[in-house]
Amino acid sequence: MIWSSGRWFWLAIGLVAVALLYLLAPILMPFLVAALLAYLGDPLVDRLESWKLSRTLSVTIVFLSISLLVLLCFLFLIPVLETQIQRFFDKIPQYLEWGAMVLAPYLQEHFGVNPSVLEVERLKGVITSHWKETGSLIRNAVQAVSHSGFVVLGWVANLALIPIITFYLLRDWDHLVRYIDDLLPRNIQPLVARLARESDEVLGAFLRGQLLVMLALSVIYSIGLSLIGLEFALLIGLIAGVVSFVPYLGLIVGVGIAGIAVLFQMPNDIFMLFWVFAVFGVAQLIEGTVLTPLLVGERIGLHPVAVIFAVLAGGQLFGFMGILLALPVAAVLAVILRYIHDTYKESHIYGVDVGLLDMPQPLADKVADTEKMP
Repeated sequence: MIWSSGRWFWLAIGLVAVALLYLLAPILMPFLVAALLAYLGDPLVDRLESWKLSRTLSVTIVFLSISLLVLLCFLFLIPVLETQIQRFFDKIPQYLEWGAMVLAPYLQEHFGVNPSVLEVERLKGVITSHWKETGSLIRNAVQAVSHSGFVVLGWVANLALIPIITFYLLRDWDHLVRYIDDLLPRNIQPLVARLARESDEVLGAFLRGQLLVMLALSVIYSIGLSLIGLEFALLIGLIAGVVSFVPYLGLIVGVGIAGIAVLFQMPNDIFMLFWVFAVFGVAQLIEGTVLTPLLVGERIGLHPVAVIFAVLAGGQLFGFMGILLALPVAAVLAVILRYIHDTYKESHIYGVDVGLLDMPQPLADKVADTEKMP
């Protein structure tokens, strides 16, 4: 009787799934990365199939395109970005000294603060030493990994598995979806299919749409800041583009960092601030009129606060694997919570007028009769 209801059965399935996820976490990384890439690439494969191409050929084209983008990122973007980060940390002492020169007279004149309180030299020494220690730690970590053959072998195996698993998942994605749909109990299949479609819309709006918007904004910011001659244009553009999933946060952060960089780089040319505002203003105009309507459309994505909380919570609970799972899980939970909310609003529990229960009976009858009047 208990098992006929199916509740204990699904509870057992859920517990087994969580236990397996916990036990197999060390080997799940390539599968999760491959599943994410396959999920992002499947709509492109379907689009190519609609152009009368075979599934295998479509998958091959999309797979090679993704591989080329990743390769170009490693060959060109990462070295340039690493160089800019290194240059930025090398110039931090100069920035601190310039800031002290500008700030010290103001503090002494208006607040009577002795400039020696700032301890600029000590602060520069601390930052420089910590940066050197960080660099040595990175080198030591690389050396430690290189001396461990099994660790290196595991990393190489995971990296080699990702493209293989991605290719097969892309090729068989539609078959897997149909297979899972066929396994669902027929009495709950319509509900689960509807929730799955809504989850795909929510997750797709962020992953496929918003990530493309973030990438496009990073490119626009970087090119625009480079054209006006700003140092660290690529670094600032990437930071502003990455945080742009929160409305207006990319604009605020980008303008703030770029404005400070202009003051440090060209302190006597305040007019350069106008060009910074122009770059971010044009980028916001392009985003609002072209990028968001074209790439995201009217689909409802995750709330920015929910995205931030999900990523931080996933990283705290399960590390990097939790970060990968955070957004899919958050999208599914958002859809389920919306369904529970709608079900509750349509239930008899929500329909009970609790306020009438606390009133004296004569007054409650009078209010009820008043509400019935046309």
